Amino acid sequence: LKESKRAVNSLRDIVDDDDDDDLERVSWSGEPVGSISWSIKETSSSSTSSLEGRDSSLQKGSSSSAAFPKQVSSYSLSSLFKGRNKLPSFQSLSDALSDMGVKNYAPELRRPKAEYKDYSNDWSPKDTVRRMQRGKVCSLERFRSLQDKLVLLDEAVAGHDGNVITAVLIFLKRTLRREILFRELEVRQVALCHLIHFLKEMGEQKLLLDLLRFLDRTEEVALSQYREHLNIQDVEKRREFLKGCIGLPFSAEDTSHIQDHYTLLERQIIIEANDRHLEMAGQSEIFRKYPRKASILNMPLVTTLFYSCFYHYTEAEGTFSSPANLKKTFKIPDKQYVLTALAARAKLRAWDDVDALFTTKNWLGYTKKKAPIAFHRVVEILQRNNAPVQVLQEYVRLVEDVETRLNLATKYKCHDVVIETYRDLKDRIQLTAYKCKVERGSAEEEKINSILNN
Repeated sequence: LKESKRAVNSLRDIVDDDDDDDLERVSWSGEPVGSISWSIKETSSSSTSSLEGRDSSLQKGSSSSAAFPKQVSSYSLSSLFKGRNKLPSFQSLSDALSDMGVKNYAPELRRPKAEYKDYSNDWSPKDTVRRMQRGKVCSLERFRSLQDKLVLLDEAVAGHDGNVITAVLIFLKRTLRREILFRELEVRQVALCHLIHFLKEMGEQKLLLDLLRFLDRTEEVALSQYREHLNIQDVEKRREFLKGCIGLPFSAEDTSHIQDHYTLLERQIIIEANDRHLEMAGQSEIFRKYPRKASILNMPLVTTLFYSCFYHYTEAEGTFSSPANLKKTFKIPDKQYVLTALAARAKLRAWDDVDALFTTKNWLGYTKKKAPIAFHRVVEILQRNNAPVQVLQEYVRLVEDVETRLNLATKYKCHDVVIETYRDLKDRIQLTAYKCKVERGSAEEEKINSILNN
């Protein structure tokens, strides 16, 4: 109060000495000050009554603007605190920056009561959930009793907002004992699923296992423990860990997968050690011609099979690195085996191995080509590995569908297959049209002329 009084009385030093008589005297007794009313009367008589109308409109909350004329010798305490300026010699900062003669003043509206509720601690669980859904920060510490916490959780679940449910679950996890939390979540499946997913994402393995054991979900406990192998970098330690996982209470199907995983890693360790030795010693031609780009350790089964077909295709079935041994040990289907072996041998351009892969003999000793996959897929794989036209033509002929065979033969320029197909169809028009697509004087043109003249 003293500082305010001192600030008002010091206005004499600010305004000119000529206006000292017009400067209002301040009374702090709470009674009306005469100079203020005198200033208002002088303003209304000298200019207009717009100021009085504006003051009344401000009290009613109106947002209309009014122009304030500048007075020569009037200055009031109310003008000081409301930011109104009547003296040209005492301008505000905004007036100094802008030379506008007319200024618009917006009224100060009171805040809605709903805004003041943000600073309240009397929110119900439902109001708290709604605030959280709107992204507002609020503390959950006021919910101290178990009943209030469970009501809050139920409201969060009823709101169908996953972020809110997770936030409430984190609060409950921090403030409740595990036994009580697990017991209450057992009858709230939606919240339970959210908590399980959250624990998996955050890697809180110990709490997750305790929760699953409490719920008697033995298979999920086993899978969660098995998933820990992903965090083990050392190969030997991972192998021992997988060996210990075989005895966990998995389902029958999962048990076979865990056994295969352990066997595969054990096999990969043996192959990797042997191939590294051969590569460093330079004793194998294929390793000198095609150096290995990556280790085989921890690779999937199909990648291991491709590696075996690429580097160890001719080995006997008794060796661990033999493709036939892998196929038998892990019961790889014929379709998968043929696709993988074809891709590996075609990459090496070993066309004799590709031919032997599809050649079979019947009981009379006759040979024919047979495959567990469609031959148009064989053609696509061969073409992707830049197979010569002679090899492509042999497998394009084996495509049963005529339209597909013609499309593949035309696309990959297998002229003999196109000519023979049009001959078998006795389509003279198409054969004549295709004659224009081959080179003049080539063997293909002579073959077309011979067919047309027959």
